[in-house]
This record gives sequence, structure tokens and C-alpha cells, in this order.
Amino acid sequence: MTIREFKMPDVGEGLTEAEILKWYVQPGDTVTDGQVVCEVETAKAAVELPIPFDGVVHALLFEEGTTVDVGQVIISVQTGPAEAEAPAAAVAAPAAAPAAAEAPVEEPVVARQPVLVGYGVSQASTKRRPRKAVPGTGAASNGTAAAVAPAALPAVPAQPEPVAAPGVNGNGHVAGERPLAKPPVRKLAKDLGIDLASVVPTGEGGVVTREDVHAAAAAALTPQAVAAPAPAAAVQAVAQAPAAVSAAGEASARETRIPVKGVRKVTAQAMVSSAFTAPHVTEFITFDVTRTMKLVQELKADPDLAGLRINPLLLIAKAVLVAIRRNPDVNASWDEAAQEIVLKHYVNLGIAAATPRGLIVPNIKDAHAKTLPELSTALSELVATARDGKTSPADMQNGTITITNVGVFGVDTGTPILNPGESAILAVGAIKLQPWVHKGKVKPRHVTTLALSFDHRLIDGELGSRFLADIAAVLEHPRRLVTWS
Repeated sequence: MTIREFKMPDVGEGLTEAEILKWYVQPGDTVTDGQVVCEVETAKAAVELPIPFDGVVHALLFEEGTTVDVGQVIISVQTGPAEAEAPAAAVAAPAAAPAAAEAPVEEPVVARQPVLVGYGVSQASTKRRPRKAVPGTGAASNGTAAAVAPAALPAVPAQPEPVAAPGVNGNGHVAGERPLAKPPVRKLAKDLGIDLASVVPTGEGGVVTREDVHAAAAAALTPQAVAAPAPAAAVQAVAQAPAAVSAAGEASARETRIPVKGVRKVTAQAMVSSAFTAPHVTEFITFDVTRTMKLVQELKADPDLAGLRINPLLLIAKAVLVAIRRNPDVNASWDEAAQEIVLKHYVNLGIAAATPRGLIVPNIKDAHAKTLPELSTALSELVATARDGKTSPADMQNGTITITNVGVFGVDTGTPILNPGESAILAVGAIKLQPWVHKGKVKPRHVTTLALSFDHRLIDGELGSRFLADIAAVLEHPRRLVTWS
């Protein structure tokens, strides 16, 4: 049969690795050219990978949760007809001559179904085919015990505990082989600091279960409460009360360590780099947005905008674009190598989005050229894509200025850190009814606070202040969306 291999591609610009989040196929599944077979997370985003040829999945080379270097084979596909397997040789007789011990020793072949690495063998059989025996050891070269005459086994000294079979350690694992466990169980063991090789498996076929890991964790913390006279007794106790052991293991954990990788890792590195590279200045302004809130309600009722998402963020984004038109020098970047300021004649407006995988900042390309309905559509698509974890690396590149809406969490404002390579970031605080002096009288008005952080190499105090004041002026009197455009 013909086996073709699919390697981890460079799904971003110069990325070197990606984590396999989810497999959509299993060995034995039929795939077609262009079919998505898995989802991976790079340092920038989650991306779905399509297979570039037709065939039947032969093997998945890595488990979910594994970080794989670009260029490594992650899946193999059978694209030609399968060949019939040759019958295996018979088991060597115990009375064979010593020279026969060096010949390949095999067991009868039992039909097996290909399975995902780490999930264990199929239910048809739990036997492994041993390889050539290592001379003088009586064991197969892959760590599996070879079939030898009883007389060839070394004498076992008397011990107070039951003695494991040759080639099998005291926990029921074949010596030298990786313990069988599903990816979630492996992750649980890693998080709890448990070595799977030290766990007594109770699952079918010698597979380590979640309960086994929790039992091992509880034993490590309170050995006197879990000790048993023999491994068999311990296995029986776990099998009888897995829920109690699981609860004990979870209750005893005082700390949880979360690996920092993917989007979260790159975000952390970028924020540190930005904070200590660009000299940040943050200014604040608090003002009345009652008229903008009224305009939002009017636009929602406008039949020309039916079906569009109209909210305060839309008008804030439009106000930022109007203020950039009035203060074009704020839309720039710093070229460290050339020691130049690069003025941008386009606005790629970033919108900070919190996702389960961390903070990302996709941007609306050429936002300055969009009408209000077009800007609404672009915002809705950006948010929906980010929530689904489908934001592409290209969507997060070449931003110029960013908006972060901390008000949705009830926060008044903050001092945001610049997105690397950008000149400014605007934090929008919660919009609340507050006592406010309006036309000489104290009245309840909708009030908010904006905070603008900017790179002081690009934007001096005067320019930053005028830019922030213009944004507030538009939102305080939204008719300026028309008069200043």
C-alpha cells in the first residue's frame, strides 16, 4: 500500500511550532482532499488544517495537547490499496536449541485496529508482538518478555510481596514501554505531578484511568491512608470507590500549574516587550455620553440599519476614526532600525478580545474607509470569529490603533498597555448613570471615562490630549460624526 505523510505546516509567518488542539478524524476514517482533519493553536491563533490528498487515515502521530514543530509528520494516510499481511511464524518450541533463541520470536498474530497513539490497543487483543530477543537476556528488544522455557528464567528470591511477571514492573506496566492512557488522563497526571509509570492501571487492557491517577495523587500526599498489603488489594479498593478517591485527590490539591503556551505565551511576551520598550503615557477624560446613548436607540429603530448590531462600541469606534482624521499624526509607528516615524495613511482598527485561549487583538482592515453599516458588520464578524477561536494570524497583523472595552466588565477605566507596533490604545470604561451638572442643574446622566495610552516617542502630550479630547467631543455631541467628517 502507499502511505503519504502530512507534515505540520507553517500556518503563520515564520512560526516554528503549533499545539494540536483537536483531531476530527481517527485511524480508518476516509478523508478527501481539502477536508479539515485537525485544529491546531499557533502562537497567534487557532487554525484548522485541511488534508491535501484523498485516502484512509493510517495513523495519527501525535495526541491532542501535544506541541509539534513545523515540518514534523502529524498524520499518515493510505492512498493505495492495502496489502494482505503475511502470516506470522509459529511460536518457538521450549525445547529448541540455544541458537534458536537469537532468531525472531513471535506470537500468533491477532487482528488489531489502528488506534490513536496513547489510547491503547483495540478490544480484540491486548498482546504486543515481540521483536527479536536480545542475546543472553531472554527478553525481547522492545522491552516485552520473550517466550522462553521455564527453566531459562532466573530464580526469584522469596519476597513478602507478590512478584511481577518477567518484563512487567510492580505497577502492571510492561518494562520499557509507555503506559497506556488517554490524552486527558495524561494531562491530569502532568498537572498533578504524577508519573504514569508509577500508577497501577485498572482500565481494560491495562489502560490508566482518571481514577487511577487520583488514587496515585492521594497516595503520594497521604501514604498511610492508602497503603495496602498487596497491589491487588489496592486495585480492588480503587475499583470499588473511584468517586471517593477522585474527591480526595481534588480536595488535597492546593495549587494548580497551568502551562503558558500558544496565544497566552506570546501575549505575555508581547506585553512585557511593549511595556519596557515604548515609553507609555496615559491620559483620562470623564464626560457625558447621554446623547450618544440616545442616538444608539434611534439607530436601532432605523429600518435602514435593520439586522445590524448597533451598540455604543460602534459609535466609539466611529468617533476614534473621526478623531484620527482630525489628528493624523497619531496614526503612526516607530521604526527602531531606521530610527524613523512611519505615518500610516490607513487605519487598521484593533479591537481587544478576551477568549478562552487568552487576549487577542484582531483588527478591522481599512476601517477609515468604511461606512457606519460596513463598520457594524465588520465589528460583528470580528467578535464572532474571536469567540469561536477562528481568528486567523492575518487578522491580527498590521494594526495601527486599538480599542479595549473594559466597561463590559463593570470597570470604570484602566491604564492599557500598547499592542506592540501600534501608537495608541483607548480603554473604554463602563457607562453609568451618575449625578451630573447639565444646563446648570444636577441631573442623572450617562457618564463614562476614557483612558488613552500612547507611545511618547510618536505622540507628545499636546497631540495625545487633542486626540483624546476630540474623541470625547464626538461622543458628547454625536452630531459631530457628520460635521467633522
